[in-house]
Amino acid sequence: MTRMTARRPFNPDLIRPEPIAPGRASGPLTISQLTSLVKQAIESELPSTVHAVGEISNFKRHSSGHLYLTLKDQHCELSCVMWRSAADVLKFAPTDGMEVIATGRVEVFERAGRYQLYIRKLEPRGVGALELAFRQLREKLAAEGLFDAAHKRPLPTHPRRIVLVTSPTGAAVADMIRTIERRYPCVHVLIYPVRVQGPGAAGEIAAAIQWIDAQAAALGGVDVMIVGRGGGSLEDLWAFNEEVVARAIHGCGVPIISAVGHEVDVTIADLVADVRAATPTAAAELAVPLLSDVFDDLVAHAGRLRRAFQSRVELMAARVDGLTRRVWFRDSANGLRRREQVLDELANRMIRSLTDRTSAVRRRLDEIEPMVRRIAPHTFLARRAVVLAETADRMRWLVVRRAMEAERSLRDGEQRLDRASPGKALARASDRLARIRYVLASGVSHRMSLAGEDVHRQADRLSAMSYRSVLGRGFSITRTRKGRSVVRSTAELCDRQRLVTELADGAFESEVVNLNQLELFE
Repeated sequence: MTRMTARRPFNPDLIRPEPIAPGRASGPLTISQLTSLVKQAIESELPSTVHAVGEISNFKRHSSGHLYLTLKDQHCELSCVMWRSAADVLKFAPTDGMEVIATGRVEVFERAGRYQLYIRKLEPRGVGALELAFRQLREKLAAEGLFDAAHKRPLPTHPRRIVLVTSPTGAAVADMIRTIERRYPCVHVLIYPVRVQGPGAAGEIAAAIQWIDAQAAALGGVDVMIVGRGGGSLEDLWAFNEEVVARAIHGCGVPIISAVGHEVDVTIADLVADVRAATPTAAAELAVPLLSDVFDDLVAHAGRLRRAFQSRVELMAARVDGLTRRVWFRDSANGLRRREQVLDELANRMIRSLTDRTSAVRRRLDEIEPMVRRIAPHTFLARRAVVLAETADRMRWLVVRRAMEAERSLRDGEQRLDRASPGKALARASDRLARIRYVLASGVSHRMSLAGEDVHRQADRLSAMSYRSVLGRGFSITRTRKGRSVVRSTAELCDRQRLVTELADGAFESEVVNLNQLELFE
């Protein structure tokens, strides 16, 4: 694998013009040499480190990471540059109008011929850099809604597994473990060791939160996460004011308790977390209940369940006692025998009803039998067969007659269709169209010949009236060469003027030599 070397950012200050030795400035100097002399003078006279107070204007963050700005007061302005290596460690975001204290070195930028302040350290005036950065980030995240109460999740009442994201060597982790074991020893506590201050601590804390959230199921379920550390200065607690930690807490699916510093210490992590604890010990107390309180609650619940069960048993016993006191429950055998007697009576009534209905139907059949014999159905059927045969003959005759009529109607329709055939109509229309085309062609040809004769007459008339016919009789037309205006009088001419004369067969150019010579021929 080829190892890539990171390129350092471009620094124009590294471009040095050729220095000149003292005593060589007697003759004319090049611009580079003069600028080099100015640079040497400034660097030799000014201290290596200066502190300047001014208001930021024309601030610009270049894509390379360098910062370009102007510091000004009521009378003067100073161009400033801050290289990316120094800009990356800034805790706040410089903006136009902010009053700052800039620390650095004044040098000359030879290529542009101006002196600049190369800033190594930049601090806001009147408020600390960390405090300003805290305010800026808090306003930004509040505008995005990361502090809204709608995103806060309640803590579980009886957690089973808690993860502590903190330093494994600090006093805070020992206090939290001791408090949890004292209050609720049945919970399972896991520790994810991270750095809680210094460069890279914020990245470790954010990565730990994201890893625990992603691996919660593999860990057997995580109910609560405590992120924090003990007290310290604002610089010591700054890892919990980084934006990467705030966004990791906001995006985590496990309820998080923030326990950073003491009661007076408020960090961005406290504002984003689901619950803020004043101290790590308070966070442990918020995360787990007191075991004695849990036992007291269990005893109270058991008493309520016992009383509820006893009341239910007494109610059911009263209902059973009431049922046993009813008459039908005490003499249930007599009741069943009475029900059997009722069923026997109903069965006897049903048998008698069926026997009576069968006898009635039989008597009705005996009465209908003589009537059927008198009707003689076979004779009636024979008569109806004769009637049906006659009707069939009439129907066949009607069908034949209707078929003949239909055949005649079809022949008449064929003759009418033949007379109205589109083919014959098209033939007649074609003949008529041919006649019309012939008439139109004859008329158009006649009109065209008349129009041609009229055009010839008009052409002859125009030719007779054209000025060229006059030129053919020996006349000419003279025009000025410039402007092509027709010369109608000698008063319009002057000496040395160029003229163009047009004849019938062409034109020639001439020049007025002397207008006064015309007097010799008079």
